[in-house]
Amino acid sequence: MTQNTTQSTADGSSAVPPLPPPKERRRLREARSMTEKQVASAVGVSRATIRSWEAGRTAPRGRKAESYAKLLAALDTELREKAARTEREARRAAMERSAARQQSTSTSAPQKRSRAGQPPSLLKSRDPAASGPSAGSQLPMVPRAPLTPSWARTGTELRARAGTGTSTSTSTSATSTGNRSGTAKATDTDTSAGTSTSTSTSTESGNAAATDTGTTTDTESKPLTPEQAFDALYAFAAPSLVLQAYLLTGRRSLSQESVERAFRLAWQRWPEVAVDRDPVGWIRAAAHEYALSPWHRMRRSAKHPEPMPGEQDSPGRKLLREALLDLPPSYRRTLLLYDGLGLDLPDTAAETEASTPAAASRLMRAREAVAAKDPELTDTALLHERLSALTEAETPPKLPTPRTVRTGCERRSKLWTRLAIALTALIVGATSFTLATAPTRYEAPQAPGEQIGDVPVPSGPQRLSREDLKLRDKLRTELTNGPPRLVPEAF
Repeated sequence: MTQNTTQSTADGSSAVPPLPPPKERRRLREARSMTEKQVASAVGVSRATIRSWEAGRTAPRGRKAESYAKLLAALDTELREKAARTEREARRAAMERSAARQQSTSTSAPQKRSRAGQPPSLLKSRDPAASGPSAGSQLPMVPRAPLTPSWARTGTELRARAGTGTSTSTSTSATSTGNRSGTAKATDTDTSAGTSTSTSTSTESGNAAATDTGTTTDTESKPLTPEQAFDALYAFAAPSLVLQAYLLTGRRSLSQESVERAFRLAWQRWPEVAVDRDPVGWIRAAAHEYALSPWHRMRRSAKHPEPMPGEQDSPGRKLLREALLDLPPSYRRTLLLYDGLGLDLPDTAAETEASTPAAASRLMRAREAVAAKDPELTDTALLHERLSALTEAETPPKLPTPRTVRTGCERRSKLWTRLAIALTALIVGATSFTLATAPTRYEAPQAPGEQIGDVPVPSGPQRLSREDLKLRDKLRTELTNGPPRLVPEAF
């Protein structure tokens, strides 16, 4: 390969850049997410040629080799720059986190500088009303995490209780200490200025702020118990899940039953649900699976949909709900997840346990069926808006309390456990009784007797006559004399 490359270089007008090994060529192409067809069109050859070059069976020559080498060099340079940029960003983020940690945990000596004498940059950074480029250019911008409800912090708080709660409490105490020290500094500065009234006012307000901050921080740092986390998750997600199950089934009782069963299952497997990245998605999948089970079609109430209490449907909403119920269960669920809840197509496919192409096909067919019932819903934006409105509760349905769901799950678990123990004990007792009473050897059954005719009944010896008795007595009393052949010898 080296000889061919050298020869083509000598024949060409310009030197060909060195080519990487075949495996490196393929790695560069795949790292850039380029297909063989794209590389072939860029170089001006066929896909088979690119495949042969990457396998090492042949080597590029002439101008094709030059263009191929330049393309690989550009890909290598781009990947190196991207890696360096990523490393710089990671280093900068680490430095920002380190600076923020040092600033939050610093408890040095009180500063003698008041707020009025601080630089404008710190005043702008502390002033919540300050906004714009000038305010943001003084301090490094750190991306803020989105606000999450209390149920979304369940896994983190459980892990914090397992071992990382110490660092949280440490930073919390440091923050509250810093607030109190800042209050004391402001009080000392105002006292030295000679304004006694403002000093007392600022001291009282600072102490109140420090007290409020410390209380809030202590409350946030305290991890939730499993019961509190479950109650928060139930209060947050249960009403919307009931409406979703109602859209899938059209039956109020079944929708509430499916949601209650899903939450009972979640409480039964709470260690798994608490650390899940999407607890609501876990419970939603369980509720939808139970609501769409084909066994519910055998119920009498399956033939007649039940309206939600206090619900006032417009003709458009009613028509959309009827169109949803006419769809197959898999199409109905896919359309609700994608257009109603706004999930991505891969997430929708994963939750419905289907491939992404299959989920896309179900979605398109469901949209076509709904548009055939209501031509206005041909617009996907309007369909998404109406489905989202159907999943929002105008009047939240009446649901049992979280404590009722938890205690019901616990009672059911205890009942099934006791039944399993009783059944096991019954089986063990029956087995022991069988082993104790079973025969240890085989005994063949006796054949039944049969009556035989024309044969005298067997009996004992006949009764002796007088002559027989006399002869017997004579033989017993007389000696046995005679030849040996007539008198046998006794052995």
